[in-house]
Amino acid sequence: MTVVLDPSAQSAPIQGVLDPISCDARDFGAYARNGGWAFALMVARSVRPGGQSADETPKVSAKEFAELAGCSPERVMRYYKAWDRAADEGLVPHFEVLVPGQDIELPDAEAWQTYYVSRSSATSERGSAITEAAAAEGIRPTKALEVAENPTALRAAILADPSTAQAARTALLDRVKEDPALQAELARDIARTDELKKAVATETRAADRIGYVRQIAEKGQIRTPAGQTLDAPAELRSEAERHLSLLDELDEGEDTGEWATEAYDTMKNLVVETVEADPELRVQERRTKFYSSLQKATKVFEELTFDDADDIYEDDMVQRLEELQQAIGSCITALRSAAPRP
Repeated sequence: MTVVLDPSAQSAPIQGVLDPISCDARDFGAYARNGGWAFALMVARSVRPGGQSADETPKVSAKEFAELAGCSPERVMRYYKAWDRAADEGLVPHFEVLVPGQDIELPDAEAWQTYYVSRSSATSERGSAITEAAAAEGIRPTKALEVAENPTALRAAILADPSTAQAARTALLDRVKEDPALQAELARDIARTDELKKAVATETRAADRIGYVRQIAEKGQIRTPAGQTLDAPAELRSEAERHLSLLDELDEGEDTGEWATEAYDTMKNLVVETVEADPELRVQERRTKFYSSLQKATKVFEELTFDDADDIYEDDMVQRLEELQQAIGSCITALRSAAPRP
């Protein structure tokens, strides 16, 4: 004989007994309201505290509970320790006052992440530092710890994704300011990599050129080719301010090299024109250049020693010095003839 059941009757729960869907809905609602506290309570009321023997309590060990749950004892203990930390602060009852199956009012779900650490590495000195940094950045420590535990994944993300690489670069720059050892390592890496050396040289040159323009715009001073420092004329300073504003408006990451070169060349030409347009400045420029060359030549000769003249002697050396002596004599004669008469 075939019995046909009413389909509506199959889904109806037996009186006093929850069907699987109702159980799932109840557990889901508990987790939605309380987050990890719902699972931590299961551990807290079922796992015996340290120091208690099996004879003193009906609770089981973390290992036994993990076997029943089909997970690792370490995972159980993470929930256990989270509850323990919260109990120390009076947020939840201590293990000793809870009994298996007991329900209590649980804290808000938002408070869970304050006490729960999903990785044992968080308890190490390194993990504690990462946790503190994550809190300062306003993110969950678990995310930062996960990244720290998988540097290969971090490397892959940096290589594949420009935004991740940018975030890593920014973080590295923030760290390098206070880490001399990292500064030295990065400097060595740059020095040993031709592409990086060229890039650094290019950026340094651009920065120097922008600094030249900024000096004129902000301090109102120009430096002539001979090395004089003078007050910049109003028109020249205004032109420097215009170029500087264009440079400051560039988007972050935009190549400044071409703009810096244009601004620098423009200002250099204007400085030369300013000097050439003023007879007094022009003479002072020539005088300054002459003194600069004379000081350099003097320093070179002062550093020469002739204790080992026998070893280094060559006829060509003497010939060139004699030619130099003649040039110096001509220079002295020209200057003396130009000297004002008493």
